[in-house]
Amino acid sequence: MKIVFFGTPFFAATNLEFLYENNIEIVSIVSAPDKEKGRGKKIIPADVKLKGLELGIDVLSPESLKDEVFLEKLKSYNADLFVVVAFRMLPKEIWSMPKMGTINLHTSLLPNYRGAAPINRVLINGEDKTGITTFNIDEKIDCGKILLQEEIKLTQNTTAAELHNILMNKGSILLLKTINGIQEKDLSPVLQDDSLSTMEAPKLTKELTKIDWNKPATEIHNLIRGLSPVLSENKLLKDISICPSAWFLFHTSEGKDVRTKFLLSKYSSKTTNKSGSLDTDNKSYLKINLSDGSIYIEKLQIAGKNAVTISQFLLGNKVDNKWTIS
Repeated sequence: MKIVFFGTPFFAATNLEFLYENNIEIVSIVSAPDKEKGRGKKIIPADVKLKGLELGIDVLSPESLKDEVFLEKLKSYNADLFVVVAFRMLPKEIWSMPKMGTINLHTSLLPNYRGAAPINRVLINGEDKTGITTFNIDEKIDCGKILLQEEIKLTQNTTAAELHNILMNKGSILLLKTINGIQEKDLSPVLQDDSLSTMEAPKLTKELTKIDWNKPATEIHNLIRGLSPVLSENKLLKDISICPSAWFLFHTSEGKDVRTKFLLSKYSSKTTNKSGSLDTDNKSYLKINLSDGSIYIEKLQIAGKNAVTISQFLLGNKVDNKWTIS
């Protein structure tokens, strides 16, 4: 069965490599055009394009999905199935092209969390489970017939970066199962029940990332981990579109306003002082007291500097009772 793979970021590149290593016949790849990135404005190809070139697969990077030359080239592969992961919306002329249709991998348990940011939104909303879904693409976004799903349990400390990697790896396996199921004709597509779609996953906004200290401590903790790039003690996920980080302002005793990314937090239901005040031993902990609990800063990043643990931060900064936050 001949397949064309559509995708752009590292998540999709990992799926692509897994399918290739499991002998799926990928005749071509469609990825985003090269983009300028960083201060040096270097031209950087998408991760999927780089992986495709590494694997020796033909890669198309059209500026427009309606470009006639691109469409003719796409038709020439005579693919049986299109597979889409983290790519822009396809026009019907494309997704209806292959005889076995076009499938998509979505990082939620559809019909819930349709939209652009399901990984973040399930954590921000404090859900205790999520999952992955493969489905047939049709006219409506994330509304096609469900092929396969897998549920994943969440803890109250799961970060967006951790969930990204869990779903990326489990998604690779689910895609392979789906492709094999389509080829063997043993899948039974199920219509989505729109009445069960109670939560959406709209695109993240800049306004969302600013911490509002008037909100409950649990909500703040969920926002921080829902935007957190922390994978492990010494490793961060670099995809800022998935993990932009929550932020706030430190107001120091010297009168400086310091923009600070809150990378990792710990929640406690206990609070020891007035809401908004800071407690610290200036060695190992710094916590923010709130009306219904407290938030401990585990890892942070001052604008223009590297990410550090709270112990590392306190080595170079003495936090006294004149420090405040907003």
